[in-house]
Order: sequence, then structure tokens, then C-alpha cells
Amino acid sequence: MAITPTQFAVLTRQSAGWSDAKRRVLSSYRSWLRAAPEIQTMYNIPLPISALRTRVRQEFEKHRFVNKLAVVDVLIMKNNAEYQEMMNFWKQTTHVMSYFKEENFRGDKRLPTNFMEGSWRVVTRVGQWADVYICY
Repeated sequence: MAITPTQFAVLTRQSAGWSDAKRRVLSSYRSWLRAAPEIQTMYNIPLPISALRTRVRQEFEKHRFVNKLAVVDVLIMKNNAEYQEMMNFWKQTTHVMSYFKEENFRGDKRLPTNFMEGSWRVVTRVGQWADVYICY
């Protein structure tokens, strides 16, 4: 797959009004939804396409009640940059997986919450576990 850096580039501009901004937001939202299968394939994401689309919707819903046109324009510009980086494969899988904190497989659950839970465990001669604490 050849990567063309300008293939997904979008000209940055101001919206003429709320109807124009709404059209631009919906257009970018649809392009994200259409790109979900390709994103899953490119980044080897171990989640279904529906989970990707749900996460895209959550990101768009986060800014649903923005009521300043200038802020909407900045969000659209950031969205276009993010989409270009994603589709040009300028991100790594860990960058994409950071959007899925609750489904993250990086081991947040296996890390100890405090030092005492993370104490070393050794096997005694009888074959049972014993806690070993390091004291200084």
C-alpha cells in the first residue's frame, strides 16, 4: 500500500455558518465510520468494527454541545489532522489502542495497586506460597 501524504489532506478554512459547520462535521463523521474496517485491518486492532465505530461516536458526542463556531472550526481542523495521520499509517497500534482505555490489554489489571500487594512470592519447601517482604 503506497502512502501519499497529501491524499487525506483537507484545506483548513472557517465555516460560513452553522449549517456549513454541521455539514462538515457530518461529512467527517461519515468518513471515520467508513474507514473503521480499514483502520482495524491496518493497525491489527483486536476489537470488532462495531467497537471502533462506537468509540468514534463517543469522541464526536463529547463535543456535541459546543456552541461557538470558532471552536467547532478548530475541532474540525484537529479531526482532519487526526484522520490524515490515522489513514496514512503515521500512528502505531499503541496510539490507536490508547482510545480504548477500558479494553486496553497492556496490563493495567495485573499491576499491583500498592507495594504490599506487589511483594515477592516464593515457594517454601512444603510447596506452599509464602510472602517475602523486603525491609530496609
